[in-house]
Amino acid sequence: MKHKPTTANGKPEGPPEFRRINSDLEGGNVMLRSYSKKLGPLSKLSSIFSSNSLTPSTPRKGSDATLVGDDSGEQDKYTSFKRNQTRRRLSLKSGIPSVPVLSVLQGARQPSVIIKHLEDIQIRQKFLLKLSKALLSFGAPSHRISSQLAAAAEILGAEAEFVHLPNIIIASMKSSPNSPSARTYFVRATGAVALTSLHQVHIVYRDVLHDKIGAEEGTKALRKLLREHPIYPLYFRCILAFFGASTICATSFGGSFLDIWISGFCACVLQYLGLNAAHKSAMYANVYEISVSIIVAFVARALSNIPGNWFCYSAISSAGVVLILPGFTILVSALELMSKNLFCGSVRIVYAVIYTLFLGFGLTIGSDFYLVVDRRARKAYYVNSTPTNLTYTHGRFVMANGSIPFIPIQGVLGQANALNYEQQHLVKGCFRDPSWQWFRQPFPWWTLLLLVPLYSTLSSLGNLQRVRSVQLPVMVLFSCCSYAANKGASVVLPGRTDIVSAVGAFVIGLLGNLYSRVIGGTAFTSMVTGVLYLVPSGIAQGGGVTQTYRSSADQYSSGFSLALRMISVASGVTIGLFVSQLLVYLFGTRKNAAHFAF
Repeated sequence: MKHKPTTANGKPEGPPEFRRINSDLEGGNVMLRSYSKKLGPLSKLSSIFSSNSLTPSTPRKGSDATLVGDDSGEQDKYTSFKRNQTRRRLSLKSGIPSVPVLSVLQGARQPSVIIKHLEDIQIRQKFLLKLSKALLSFGAPSHRISSQLAAAAEILGAEAEFVHLPNIIIASMKSSPNSPSARTYFVRATGAVALTSLHQVHIVYRDVLHDKIGAEEGTKALRKLLREHPIYPLYFRCILAFFGASTICATSFGGSFLDIWISGFCACVLQYLGLNAAHKSAMYANVYEISVSIIVAFVARALSNIPGNWFCYSAISSAGVVLILPGFTILVSALELMSKNLFCGSVRIVYAVIYTLFLGFGLTIGSDFYLVVDRRARKAYYVNSTPTNLTYTHGRFVMANGSIPFIPIQGVLGQANALNYEQQHLVKGCFRDPSWQWFRQPFPWWTLLLLVPLYSTLSSLGNLQRVRSVQLPVMVLFSCCSYAANKGASVVLPGRTDIVSAVGAFVIGLLGNLYSRVIGGTAFTSMVTGVLYLVPSGIAQGGGVTQTYRSSADQYSSGFSLALRMISVASGVTIGLFVSQLLVYLFGTRKNAAHFAF
């Protein structure tokens, strides 16, 4: 080493000499090439700093930087010095320069880089595979899964490619950047939305990518989440289904005080069969939805034919099967199609349409089965559709619509009002006589101030959100704001379920993305409750799940009309969510990790 003149206290004169010596990273089995590749912006900044602040002396290629000629350089972890009123630090242990952000770069977002928790490539690959399974198991937005995994692989320095299929993720990973071959992994998992677990997965994902914890610790946390049982037992989830269906019957389907208890009981039985019988028996799981819809329609038709019109068939049957409506599946498929994920989007939307047809046909079969058993009810059902108080006219008539021109018809023509007394007092498909008691009338409008937050809370708890959590009031607040916007748009634009749903989705998308960007919460979990509320609300505005049919043609088309209404609602929700996301992320810095929202 070249000696310099020293001062009285033994310290060398002038600035410390800058050289390159052998790196301790090379002895630690850490590839210097791949590491410097990940620290491109920091390495460039440190090289500029070194050339301006220090005097390099014949560096050797492929080694790290250190300071020589200073006695304290071997004991201290960092060496600091001051130049141009700026204090700078240089790491001596790891060879990685630690340079503070200059004043001209303050406020700029630096890319995420793993510096503290450097781990082996196999550990990072295990974290990516475990993350894939957790996202599939807890109902993450499928159109975001590939981008999330790709962002995680890039930041962790693991060269990997991901292909997402329904319930399957195919991962191709290399053991090293120069390896000519790659290993392929298949990750398969099925599950429903679990809001608390999904929020915890997002926290682990964010901590690993922000270098707060290592990949091995993140893998252990994800493995623990996957092994945990649902946070609520079976009986409590059935109780949540009972009160949730009762509330949605009153708010969206015009049910009375008597109707809500029957619809809640049907939903409770449905939830029990789905979580217990269908889970244990694979054979019954194939016919679970059809059998449940037949039972609900049979019970609703039987109660609606009690003399006196005490119960409403449309309200009970619609609210009774609202838990198994594939609204979330159709919404996700529409989002995937908008994201240009054609394969998954096409498969999901075809499955959801066929599933809806099965559900509609099951409701029709259950209703007709009771009408076959009770002939009195069948006769009364079709007699009520016959117009009364006809005005008869005798003579010869000529068709004016051009179908049979200039051919007179002789006979008797009966004219009557198209709507009878029962049809004039229909409220969302239910006959409500103004002279009836309060418990046979629909709920007044001011009860929505209590019922909408109640249903939002029950829906969040039904999707496995913990009661004692900060996210629960946020979900309820966003859901209420979305419902208010949806209700206001339905008054201005009646009959346009797509535009009305788009307005509600725009509001909740705006709130959810702002909550994620400004406060740092999880956008997806805060928006799920409100988005799921838009689907039954939009279907109710289009006529409900079940519609009254009077002929075989109407009976056949009732299942198709339900599927078309659900697609219309999902399309509107998709447009609203994407527009709100565009407005929120149009300005400001770019996210380093993938966007975890709809």
